[in-house]
Amino acid sequence: MIHNLTTTNSIASHFIAEMRDASIQTDRMRFRRNMERMGEIMAYEISKTLTYSPREVETPLGIAEVNVPQQDIVIGTILRAGLPMHQGFLNYFDFADNAFVSAYRRHHKDGTFDIQVEYTSCASLEGKTVIMCDPMLATGASMVLTMQELMSSGVPKKVHIATIIANTDGIRHVQRNLPKVDIWVGAIDEEMTARSYIVPGLGDAGDLAYGEKLQD
Repeated sequence: MIHNLTTTNSIASHFIAEMRDASIQTDRMRFRRNMERMGEIMAYEISKTLTYSPREVETPLGIAEVNVPQQDIVIGTILRAGLPMHQGFLNYFDFADNAFVSAYRRHHKDGTFDIQVEYTSCASLEGKTVIMCDPMLATGASMVLTMQELMSSGVPKKVHIATIIANTDGIRHVQRNLPKVDIWVGAIDEEMTARSYIVPGLGDAGDLAYGEKLQD
């Protein structure tokens, strides 16, 4: 299932507009904060889908009955671009376990690329609710390979993929290979360049958040 947060008006549209805006996105601190805000908004939306159980809490004046989430949650991130968004999720799911994956595109001279996964650090996913966040979902290849790698650490009960901007082809690729996941997206763009960058997109989220890297 796809959940597109900007099909209805909300403050999320403002944060995405600032992230896209070439005259604003050069402020790295603001860019990182907007990614963090999107993580917080998506965490709130995903929290509505969790299972809750009643609990009694003792206040200074009596007993209050409240509902709290039951699920064990693991928040996963593809390094490095996903870190601010990951922090947004942690701000709300502060009790969650975490997973980190180093994955990148290795480009070839003919313009093609393959995905390299070099490092994973992950708690057991067995029976847990996994939220995998990455700000851009272009071809979807990195996300699929990452999830397949992580699921060697156990079969999750539910998987949510959270991304700020996605391409239509990338969404289809994820749906074909991970048919049971829910995809949460801030905006969907139809085009990609020959090098598989989303258009209009926003540029390289990792570079905008942390500075330009040496090209491979």
